[in-house]
Amino acid sequence: MSQIIRRLGTPPTARGSVTGANCPDIFELSDGRFAVIGTDVTEELESELPADASRAAYERIVVVSRETLIHAKADIPHT
Repeated sequence: MSQIIRRLGTPPTARGSVTGANCPDIFELSDGRFAVIGTDVTEELESELPADASRAAYERIVVVSRETLIHAKADIPHT
């Protein structure tokens, strides 16, 4: 089973969240994958996917704020 090994970017409180709860976040997992906490927009965006993109029944389309991803950029591995 994968474990969270680190947060990518700054904590929600450093991005302006007063409580630090229920905010977008990105984590690196012990198996090399990434976990994303974001807003589920599957129903809204699924019909907008390009013809060469699809999702499995167990997958969801999530969004995170631009700020969240920009803060994580420096922590995303290059390889």
